Amino acid sequence: MICGTDEAGRGPIAGPVVAAAVILDPNRPIEGINDSKKLSEKKRNALSALIKERALYWAIAQCNADEIDAINILQASLLAMQRAVEALPIGPTLVLVDGNKLPKLKVPAQAIVGGDGIEACIGAASILAKVERDRQMLAWHAQHPEYDFAKHKGYPTPQHLAALVEHGPCAIHRQSFAPVTRALANRKPAAQ
Repeated sequence: MICGTDEAGRGPIAGPVVAAAVILDPNRPIEGINDSKKLSEKKRNALSALIKERALYWAIAQCNADEIDAINILQASLLAMQRAVEALPIGPTLVLVDGNKLPKLKVPAQAIVGGDGIEACIGAASILAKVERDRQMLAWHAQHPEYDFAKHKGYPTPQHLAALVEHGPCAIHRQSFAPVTRALANRKPAAQ
């Protein structure tokens, strides 16, 4: 019962950090699992569906922008991974974590730098986390099209930063992140 866990969304200035935990079924292998950043959106979406269908267990959890602002992005990433592992219906015997830090877990865990490209269970978790986060950012785009979340998924692109200066932050912007703070300082005053 080896579980892999990974997160998506540490770099953006808007939206949650999303984590997944996956226990793969050794009798139902899935070809093509890799670090989600190395896969096309179409491939990620197809693999996400296969992982959900074939894995023994999987769970997704997150920390929202307010939590990120309160505890910082590293701690929020670790907390999201902890929540994902704890959301599994069965406790794993070992958790493999992408990166060099471990979340607080009640079971043995091992950090593996670049683990999402080495261990299939971590790669599977990275795919589920990325697909879920992208899905949420598309939903936020429908509510706030002025930021174009569908295109940049909350990353600090020049277009996103310009929209932030023009419109100010919305509920999912991470207020503690420097680009948001700077954009607020440079915001044009409202017309009278």
